[in-house]
Amino acid sequence: MKIKIVHADILTPGEFLANQEIDIKDGKIISINPSNNDLRCMSHNERVINARDLLVTPGLIDIHIHGCMGSDTMDATPEALETMSIFLVQHGVTSFHATTVSNPQENINLALDNILHCEDMLSGANLLGAHIEGPYINMKYKGAQNPKFLRSPQPEEYMTWIEKGIVKLLTFAPELDGSDDLIHFCVENKVELAIGHSNATLDQVLHAANLGVKQATHLFNGMSGLHHREPGTVGGILYDPRIYAQVIADGIHLHPAIVELTIAVKGIDCVILITDAMRATGLPDGEYELGGQAVRVADGAARIANGSLAGSTLTLDQAIRNTIEFTKLDFQSVLKMATSTPATAMGISDRKGFIRVGNDADLTFFDSTYHVIATMVGGEFKFQIQNPIGE
Repeated sequence: MKIKIVHADILTPGEFLANQEIDIKDGKIISINPSNNDLRCMSHNERVINARDLLVTPGLIDIHIHGCMGSDTMDATPEALETMSIFLVQHGVTSFHATTVSNPQENINLALDNILHCEDMLSGANLLGAHIEGPYINMKYKGAQNPKFLRSPQPEEYMTWIEKGIVKLLTFAPELDGSDDLIHFCVENKVELAIGHSNATLDQVLHAANLGVKQATHLFNGMSGLHHREPGTVGGILYDPRIYAQVIADGIHLHPAIVELTIAVKGIDCVILITDAMRATGLPDGEYELGGQAVRVADGAARIANGSLAGSTLTLDQAIRNTIEFTKLDFQSVLKMATSTPATAMGISDRKGFIRVGNDADLTFFDSTYHVIATMVGGEFKFQIQNPIGE
């Protein structure tokens, strides 16, 4: 059966299209046209969804999430990824990359094998693959990554991971010995790379970008800061227009002024909103765990014993609302940083991140206050609040 969404105000997000029809078949968008006000003209083999008074956007994409609702990628169970998938779709996320933390090789192998097994089996948001964060990171900027498991790039190890075909993004410190070989292997195998937990100099950042590194993990957090005589890792990322900057807009990891400054410098087409959410997300304050370390969550902030932040309890829809508040940018501009920009950065814009003919019918329905009313994945509603859309 074909699905027709009518009276939709669409953010593509490149432009705003008022009162449109979106035709969907076999999980794909097949046409977009101005709405016909006479619903009686619809075919009998169409399901008609009235989206009047709602904003219809591309589905949100979270490329950096560890866990939520008590589950974590490192649990390496189908149940953990299913829990994450269902929770994410309730917050407008239609695609995500399950993110690991620094651990022994065998534990990361188990997590990757589980992601590979579950890739097409989840009930909510699409699982697009794995994001490996660590263990190839700098001890000085380890943050909440477990220091017992940090190491320089090991070819026999990362080749095994990447040859599984499920790794899509890898965060590392480019100043570590062996990083150039790691970059070359990832680029050859179409794995995106992100600078993170790093003490790289400006020159080392630019060298990594010259070799093909295109992202930075949670800018400002877990890296050497900006100094007017030594730009450091932050300076290199801000300076190089080829590098997409991931940002945690929870008001805890970054001051709102820094979020605004980052977007002003990098532009909305080079900033990616992420959550970096850990297993406490969606649950009350209390005691949790990340990468084998105890984490205490108080007032929504997750920290290990030494006070380092240990991921976030942020959701991506809240990150959008926060960024609007922090920057006074409009919804359409901020939306890009959670849809088309991550899709472009990850090389999947031919099917995700935009509302256009030929793309997957992954759609998020927002009300006028930018809260999620419903989420569609592959042309199927995976989340709806009670009677959100007339049929």
